[in-house]
Amino acid sequence: MLIPIGHENMTARRWPVITIGLIIVNVLAFILTMGSVAKEPPELAEVRLHIRLLAAMHPEVTLPPAGKQLVDEIKQRQPKSWKAAQSTMRPLEDAWDARMRLIDDPFVLQQEMDQLCAKYEELQAASFTQRWAFVPANPTWYSYVTANFLHGGWLHLIGNMWFLWLAGIVLEEAWGRPLYLVVYLLGGVFALQVHAWFNAGSHVPTLGASGAVAALMGAFLVRFPNVQIQMIWFWGFFRPARFSAAAYWLLPIWFLMEIFYGTVFGSSSGVAHMAHVGGFIFGVCMALGIHSSGLEHAINRNIEDELDPAHDTELDGIQQHIQTGNADQALIELDSYDARYGAGERSLKLRQELYWRTQNLVGHAATLEKLCALHLSQQDLPQALEDYQLIVNSGGLPSSVVWMKLCQALEERQEYERALGEYQELAQAYPQDRSSLMALLSAARIAMNKVKRPDQALMLYQAASASPIPHMDLDSTIQSGMGAARTAAEAR
Repeated sequence: MLIPIGHENMTARRWPVITIGLIIVNVLAFILTMGSVAKEPPELAEVRLHIRLLAAMHPEVTLPPAGKQLVDEIKQRQPKSWKAAQSTMRPLEDAWDARMRLIDDPFVLQQEMDQLCAKYEELQAASFTQRWAFVPANPTWYSYVTANFLHGGWLHLIGNMWFLWLAGIVLEEAWGRPLYLVVYLLGGVFALQVHAWFNAGSHVPTLGASGAVAALMGAFLVRFPNVQIQMIWFWGFFRPARFSAAAYWLLPIWFLMEIFYGTVFGSSSGVAHMAHVGGFIFGVCMALGIHSSGLEHAINRNIEDELDPAHDTELDGIQQHIQTGNADQALIELDSYDARYGAGERSLKLRQELYWRTQNLVGHAATLEKLCALHLSQQDLPQALEDYQLIVNSGGLPSSVVWMKLCQALEERQEYERALGEYQELAQAYPQDRSSLMALLSAARIAMNKVKRPDQALMLYQAASASPIPHMDLDSTIQSGMGAARTAAEAR
């Protein structure tokens, strides 16, 4: 079982009050309704079972409208269950089943069916979930909202709230509170509607916040594709394993699994998979629309105004020039600003955006490198990694100096596997630079001491020894490392 335990971007400028409020409302709703939700299903399920068995054993019995609708739905959606109910060799379900097998009188059978259907209608009318949860056959306008705040058990609630917290705190930070709340609520509504399209006529109530949460997951994928999500993997009796994975491949895998389960099993598994699919798609579309409209930028300016009324209005003017296409004026004012105050984070981000809009790829890459170096100096590794990824995505590479600092920051964060890989890539990218030699030695040290792969460490030390870069001052270190790695490799 895979469970996310966090991600590298769990910080915000303000308290995520909407996310916290949604969690509180869900928890309170569950506590107040758990008794009503828990006590009614057994009796209602028992009546449904008896109607199905009686209709299957005695097809000659006339079904009242409520019973006919139920039986038709069972035939359509649960053909295996219906076929099993028709078998004379099936095992007894309960005492009622045993009693009905002894009755052949058509009048008594019809009377029993009428009573069952009347009881079914009565329970349906009094059912808490039938009224407040979402029922595709009889949806009400308010159930599109209320169903998102009901849950069937503690595990159901805790799972949804944990995913809400992970995705919600960063999206609320990026979009602002009102827009974030609107997307969350509309995501839940759309998810339920998609569920209804795939389960038309179903009387099975659907409840839970998972559709709305799936919308946040889709938005998270678009807005933070490179964020590393920390996962824990429980398998059998073995020790749980921990690993990190980027959102851009982890979330699509989850989405494809939901499509698969929804297509193969439908809602028979007890999970509204297609509601998850619908919510996820809605979140992706909303995130793309918000990003392309420039609404997110406007919201963030308002947040900055609220947090820091004395923020830099000169940079606001430059940003306005960029957004209105006045690139030449924006560049003149940026150069003047940097000459007077120095290049800070915001001015660098504006310069990056300007170069990107004007297709100045060389300037764009150089600015990204400056941003990466700045974020590393601020010990903001997640943002530095995002800058680095943008450099790579644009077809470039950071300088050996900045790249080395990034590798060292990864090593300090004990992300040894990634640091090892980055050191090796640095060495390959700059074979004539002394940083290549230092990267090989750092990679060998990690392979030897941290990830315990002496064979790899030996190859890295040998590569350092064969390097064309003068390294007499490092020969003793290299030879010592080779000896230790060779001894450890032979001992395995």
